[in-house]
Amino acid sequence: MLDLLTQLLEFIRHLDVHLENIMREYQLATYLILALIIFCETGLVVTPFLPGDSLLFAAGAITAKTGILNIWLLIPLLFFAAILGDNTNYFFGRFLGKKVFTRDYWFLKRSYIDKTQEFYEKYGGRTLVIARFVPIVRTFAPFVAGVGDMTYRRFIGYCVAGGVAWVTGLSLAGYFFGKIPIVKNNFEIVVFGIIGVSVLPILVEFVRVKFSKKQ
Repeated sequence: MLDLLTQLLEFIRHLDVHLENIMREYQLATYLILALIIFCETGLVVTPFLPGDSLLFAAGAITAKTGILNIWLLIPLLFFAAILGDNTNYFFGRFLGKKVFTRDYWFLKRSYIDKTQEFYEKYGGRTLVIARFVPIVRTFAPFVAGVGDMTYRRFIGYCVAGGVAWVTGLSLAGYFFGKIPIVKNNFEIVVFGIIGVSVLPILVEFVRVKFSKKQ
């Protein structure tokens, strides 16, 4: 497990290099590789650790740099992958969630579900939009929506809105800002900055809960 996390961290540290190598080696097949990663990160509750935010930004940046992929084709494809992932997660939660989540697993903790449930209690259906930009919560929000019997009509509306904002926003940010020299020369810092901003809501909520318990 430790080796896997170490390899993942190393991959994220040099995400731009790895992604550029993938694009140059696999060419158009990179569309499917990126779509599969986004689908797994949003659709499989066992892979919440995949780098969704930073991957979208890096994909936009490397697309602009190499010209191998077309950003206007990449965005709708990744959007479709994200929506497909959310729907997979939703229906998994709706039909199997209550049966599966009777205990913790090494890759899946009950606390993940509890934290996502807190988001729902605070933000309601908007959780599906807000959670798009929060790692881990992003993966479990559709699952919890299914477990909680949110109607599909309500779910899909928030799902699409969040998907458009997430995929389009981060991909275009990478595409346009990734060409700026200061971003290109400090890509590792930018990637970890994106991750830091993404997890900030979780950290703020954690500190708030800790302080409220002491009072």
